[in-house]
Amino acid sequence: MKNDRLIINELPPLPRAYFLLLILFNSASAQDAAADSTQKTINRTCFGCHNEKLKSGSLSLQGLKASDIAASTPEWEKILRKVRGGEMPPPAGPKLSDEARASVVAHVEKSLDENFSRKPNPGTPSIHRLNRAEYSNAIRDLLALDLDHSATLPSDDSGYGFDNIGSVLTTSPMLLEKYLSTARRVARLAVGTIKAAPAIERYTQKSREVLTTDQMPLSVRNGFAIQRYFPLDAEYSILVRMRGTPDPLLPVSQLDIRVDGQRAKLLEANVDPAEENQVTRNFEIRVPLTAGMHSIGAGLLVESPKTESGVQQRRGFGPPPSFGLGIDYITIGGPFQPKGPGETASRKRIFTCRPSAALSETACANKILTPIARRAYRRPIQPTELQPILKIFAEGRKDGGSFDSGIETALRAILVSPNFLFRVENTPAGLAPGTSHKVSDLELASRLSFFLWSSVPDDELLRLASNKQLRPVLAQQVKRMLADPKANSLVDNFAGQWLQLRNIAGWKPDPDKYPAFDDSLRAAFQKESELFFAHIVEQDRSVLDLINADYTFLNERLARHYGVPNVKGSYFRRVSVNPAERGGVLSQGGILTVTSYPTRTSPVLRGKWVLENILGSPPPPPPADVPDLEDHASTSPKDLRAALEKHRASPACASCHSRLDPLGFSLENYDAVGRFRKAEGGSTIDATGALPNGKILDGPQGLKQVLMSRQDEFVDCLTEKFLTYALGRGLESSDQPTVRQIRRETAKKDYRFSALVQSIVDSVPFQMRRNPEP
Repeated sequence: MKNDRLIINELPPLPRAYFLLLILFNSASAQDAAADSTQKTINRTCFGCHNEKLKSGSLSLQGLKASDIAASTPEWEKILRKVRGGEMPPPAGPKLSDEARASVVAHVEKSLDENFSRKPNPGTPSIHRLNRAEYSNAIRDLLALDLDHSATLPSDDSGYGFDNIGSVLTTSPMLLEKYLSTARRVARLAVGTIKAAPAIERYTQKSREVLTTDQMPLSVRNGFAIQRYFPLDAEYSILVRMRGTPDPLLPVSQLDIRVDGQRAKLLEANVDPAEENQVTRNFEIRVPLTAGMHSIGAGLLVESPKTESGVQQRRGFGPPPSFGLGIDYITIGGPFQPKGPGETASRKRIFTCRPSAALSETACANKILTPIARRAYRRPIQPTELQPILKIFAEGRKDGGSFDSGIETALRAILVSPNFLFRVENTPAGLAPGTSHKVSDLELASRLSFFLWSSVPDDELLRLASNKQLRPVLAQQVKRMLADPKANSLVDNFAGQWLQLRNIAGWKPDPDKYPAFDDSLRAAFQKESELFFAHIVEQDRSVLDLINADYTFLNERLARHYGVPNVKGSYFRRVSVNPAERGGVLSQGGILTVTSYPTRTSPVLRGKWVLENILGSPPPPPPADVPDLEDHASTSPKDLRAALEKHRASPACASCHSRLDPLGFSLENYDAVGRFRKAEGGSTIDATGALPNGKILDGPQGLKQVLMSRQDEFVDCLTEKFLTYALGRGLESSDQPTVRQIRRETAKKDYRFSALVQSIVDSVPFQMRRNPEP
């Protein structure tokens, strides 16, 4: 084709025009032939069920024309998804050859995408209230104050799988009261005007961070660390409560208490298990701490058995469950003998000046509050906008009796302003309803920062956007932002919801059936998946690693659970794994656990998870009159398979379960807490299943092979999830051409994560906005 164009360009004008008309004529003829072929295929294979009388799946194809796909875009998008995924026609329906299927997909996709190119529809995101995570991150970036606001702000509703969807982020009088009280607390802590009375707070392992090398040394076990903000320079008490029974074959345990990774005290944990009041289980120290964020950790040094017989008895994976000490909880008390607010990172960030003979209080307040308001409101601040804030400063100065009190009051006003709490995009004056326009540079900066950082734009983004210089350097800014530690919000907020990692914390497998499952393993499950996704982001790996990686991230506890040898210590590291058993998100214990029941695995839940989150083809809800599957704790994998086969015999169930069950069966080598097994209860695990197209899945490796052969569907699914998250709205049929274009652009760059992100940022829905109809 390229050589043809070169030849045509060398022709004189009249022959050249003739050849161009001939090419256009041939192209139109080919399109007409493709439309005619698609129409015949649809009539033969689909119309028998999807007609006005039956309307199977609530879809009628009556009147749909393959020659005018633009007239029925939503319906043709449904057809494209079902035909491309091999879901239609159903196994019992008319047969469709691979060649005919490919022909239908090619024509429909080409027509839909060409129509979008002619009439792009970027959609209209709703007004967006900052959700709890975005609020927390914004406070961190504005005031250098990294706090957990879960105790003061309620969790947010979710829509389309994410909690940053504008249309469901509603506001109520109660929520506004919460914002007022939270702003008061934040401003006082940031400025240092808080008057903290001595108090005690308890922390358990459920609020811990998984041990890292800078918090605990490798020689420490059975411990945890917490992050906490200390309001004043003062003394604080750290009390560690021990649980468990000392092992008589081991020497007295050594309790290692650490502050910011450094040893504060090493104590002998001489616990008397026979003592009734258990006072010997409490170990308390006092330490002076500066105001600000500190990590507090406690753990036990690894011991050696006293005797050779003890060595023999302790070989393997650890002591019997009846022995062993651990940390029950840590309490923090104080402040005692406070010395003042100190020089915290927040005070350094806020107080860029101090009143003096040369600088009045009002002028200094103006200098302090203008850049804070600029970043909080995500745009330049006009002098007239700052006057009400300065008036509030003056009132706070008068009531509190100090310059700092005035700044605190003004900060509270900024943090409850609608300009901070809501993201609103404006429509240019005179723009007709139903037409589209590019969002402003400042609006684009906010879209970009809340997408990649779940936070407000930084100074560099705002400077570029204010000068209308952001779009020319957008690629460089995306690269810079992905390299910033704040991009870890993609792990917490995107992957945490897409992969359902947030569900791990509340999942409780049956302790009788799975006694080895504990909080340490639960935390390791979550850490593995988070580190795995973060590695793909930071190293710019192919997103196909999510399916087919030959590595994961393990510490000793998790490696022991998985049966992976030669992994020692509590810190996590990248480990190569056997691809037949591990690798990719589908073999990670956290995901396998939250897609199981407390007493057994669930091929249905796991198959549904794959369809929804990997292939982007969720099944419809089950009919109301379908009986539940018989389930009890003693159900064996063999009996479960038989029950599902019986369930599938019902025509009402077969259409969905023929897709769900094979995917779930291929993961049956993993039990309900993610351990790999080849047999259970004396029976060999059958991890095979037949897809509707006759393809046989054989175990996790077979599933990965099938998913890699359908990688376009996976990348489309990941793109849909990511685009939904980036835009803060649900996708519509008009967005599907964008999804496919992003997938094609990403494929050109070997599916690198950065290519996916850049393609989303460059897309029409991200760059533009549609003026809604009245």
